[in-house]
Amino acid sequence: MATYQTDQIRNVAILGHGGSGKTSLVEALLHKTGVINRAGRVEDGATVSDWDAEEQRRGISINLSVAPVEFEETKINLIDTPGYIDFVGEVISALHVAEAGLMLVDAVAGAEVGTELAWNRLDELNKPRIVFINRMGRENASFEKAIDSLREAFPDSNIVPFQLPMGQGEGFKGVVSLVTGKAYEGSAPKEVPVPADMQEAVAAAQVALVEAAAEADDDLIMKYFDGEELTPEEVRRGLHRGVRSGAIVPVYCGSALSDIGLERLLKAMRRYVPAPNERMVEAFLGDDSVEILADSNATPSAAVFKTIIDRYVGRMNYIRVFSGTIKKDANLVNSRTGESHRIASLNSVRGKDLHGVDHLVAGDIGVVTKIDDLLTGDSLTSENEPLTVAPPAYPRPLYSVAVTPATKADSAKLGQSLQALVEEDPTLKVQNISATKQNVLQGMGESHVDVAIRRLDQKFGVSVDTAVPKVPYQETISRSGQAQYRHKKQTGGAGQFAEVHMRVEPLERGDGFQYASEVFGGAISNVFLPSIEKGVKQVLDIGFIAGFPVVDVKAVVFDGKEHPVDSKDIAFQTAGREAFRAAMEQAGPVLLEPIYQIDVTVPDAYMGDIMGDFNTRRGRVLGMEQKGNRTIIKALAPLAEIMRYGTDLRSMTQGRGIYTIEFDHYDPVPLHLTDDIIIASKREAEEE
Repeated sequence: MATYQTDQIRNVAILGHGGSGKTSLVEALLHKTGVINRAGRVEDGATVSDWDAEEQRRGISINLSVAPVEFEETKINLIDTPGYIDFVGEVISALHVAEAGLMLVDAVAGAEVGTELAWNRLDELNKPRIVFINRMGRENASFEKAIDSLREAFPDSNIVPFQLPMGQGEGFKGVVSLVTGKAYEGSAPKEVPVPADMQEAVAAAQVALVEAAAEADDDLIMKYFDGEELTPEEVRRGLHRGVRSGAIVPVYCGSALSDIGLERLLKAMRRYVPAPNERMVEAFLGDDSVEILADSNATPSAAVFKTIIDRYVGRMNYIRVFSGTIKKDANLVNSRTGESHRIASLNSVRGKDLHGVDHLVAGDIGVVTKIDDLLTGDSLTSENEPLTVAPPAYPRPLYSVAVTPATKADSAKLGQSLQALVEEDPTLKVQNISATKQNVLQGMGESHVDVAIRRLDQKFGVSVDTAVPKVPYQETISRSGQAQYRHKKQTGGAGQFAEVHMRVEPLERGDGFQYASEVFGGAISNVFLPSIEKGVKQVLDIGFIAGFPVVDVKAVVFDGKEHPVDSKDIAFQTAGREAFRAAMEQAGPVLLEPIYQIDVTVPDAYMGDIMGDFNTRRGRVLGMEQKGNRTIIKALAPLAEIMRYGTDLRSMTQGRGIYTIEFDHYDPVPLHLTDDIIIASKREAEEE
C-alpha cells in the first residue's frame, strides 16, 4: 500500500440495520478497488470483514472490522459495524474513530430500527453522514419510498438525493448524477445520455440540489435570492460545505451485489467525508480539556478503540492516531497507567490480516500487539506532553446471566477468562454479587451474552453453566426493638458466660450498619465490646429473614453481665449474635428489593402499550418527553420485574424500542410477595 498523508485519509463507519448489506458492500468495494480478486459472500462465511468463527456460524457481523481501500490517491478506512442492537458497543467504538458515517438503507425495507439508532448516534456526536440506498436490483425496490421513509423517520434532517436510479428492481442499470447531470451505466460505468423519460425528474431534483447547496453557504444564498445562476463550482462548494457540516444528508443509490453505483459512492466518500485534520477532537492534558487537530508533526497521541486477545497472536490493540506520528520502536506512555512501552510491533490491518509498517500518521488506523496492560479506551502518548483522547461513553449492560464453572478444571480458569472477555468488550461486565453468592456476566442482550459464553469455550477452553441471576434482596427493620440473651456453657473445664442486652434501630436508606455502646458502670468490660460487634456482623452477612444481607441498622449494646473467669471473646460473640437476632425479630424485619430507573424510547404508536405494561410490573411512570417522532418514558420498576425486559420490549414494539436502566434505590417488598421469596430462598439453601 502506498504512503498517505493525513489529508489523503478518510475514516468512514459503515452503519445500518442488520441485513441491509453493510458487509457485502465492504466486500464489493474491496473487489472494486482491486484489493481482492473475488468478492466473498456473507452466507459462505468468506468475507474479509466477518472473519470471526462465531460471525461465520451466525451469518451476522459481531465485531467491527477495518478494511482500507485506495481510490484516487486517497486511503479510505472502511469500518464495518454490526447492525444488531446487542453489539452497539462496536458501533460506538467505530464512530469514536470515524469522521463520518455511511448509512446503508435497504431499497425495499426503507428506514428501519437500526437506521434510527445509528442516525441518532451520529446526531449525538455531530458527525456527517452519507446515505446509500442499497439493493436497488431487488424485486419491489423503490428509491422514492426509501427516501420518503427517511424523511418520515428524520424530519429535522435535510435529506437530499445526489443521484436518481435508472430503473428499479430487475431493470436497475445505472445512476444519474444530479451534480454532474450525467448518467452512468453498468458496473464499469460508462457515460450514457440521460433517459428521455427521466429528464423532467432530473431537472426538478437538480433544482432541489442547487437550493440545498445555496442554503449551506451565506454568499451563495444571497446570490441565489438575487436570481443569479450558481456555477457548477459554486454548487459543489455549497454541497461540500453542507455535507461536511451535517446541514445536508446526501443520498446515493446502487447495488453492492451487482457493482452498480459503487464508483460514484467512492467518489462521494473522497469528496464529502472530512479528512482527519478538518475536525477538532477533545482531549485532556493533565486535568485540562484541550482540542487537538490531526497534525502529523504534533505530539503523538493514539487511542485504543478495540482489543482482541488471540491465543496465537496475543493481545491486539486497534489504534487510531489522533495527532503526531506513531513510529515503530518508539517509546510511548499509557496515559492510564503511566507505564512506558516500546512499540515493537506496528501494523496496518485489513480484516484479520496484519501487515507490518514503520509508522502511522495522524488520522490513520492500525494495530499494535503484545502490550499486555493496554485496554480499550486507553491512550498512547508522549511522556513529555501526555495527551489523553477523551474515550467514548458505553451504555450500561441490560441483560445478565449467572455463570458457574462446569467442572473443577473450568473453575481454575474462569476468573481470568471472564476478565479477558471484559477487556475485549467494554459493554460486557462481570460482577460478583455477595448478596446472592453468584458470578454474574452482564451484556447488552441475550445474543451478546450468548456470544460471550461461546467465546469462553472456544477461545479460552472454559465451559460454564448459566442461569437467571437471583435478585440481590436485602433485609432491614421497620422500627426499633430490643432483646437480651444469656450464653452459659459448662463442660467440666473452663466454662463460657456472657449476657448482652441490645437495642436495634432503623437507619436511613444507604447508611449501612452502625454499632454503639451505652454500657455504664462496667457491666461489660470494654475489651468485650468488639467481640459483640463481631457476633452481630456474622448475622449481617447471612441475614435473618431469608439469608440476604442486613443493612441500614444500628445495634446498641446498653447492658449486660460478665463472669470474672468464664467470660471470653467467643462467649460474647455468641451472645451478641443471638441478642441481635432476637432484637431484629422484635423490630419488624422487612425485605428490600432493588428499584431501577428505566428509560424506554419508543415510537409514539407504542406508548400506550408500554405504559400499560409497566402497571403489570409494579412500575411507576415518572414522566415522558418527546424526541422527534419518538417518546421517552421514564419509570421506576423493581429489578425482579425487568430481568428480561429487553425480550418483552422487542416483542411489544416489533424491535423498535430501546431502553436503558440505572440502579436507583431499595424499597420494601410488598407483603403479599415476601412469603414466596422467603420460601424460595430457604428451598435453595436446603438444596445447596
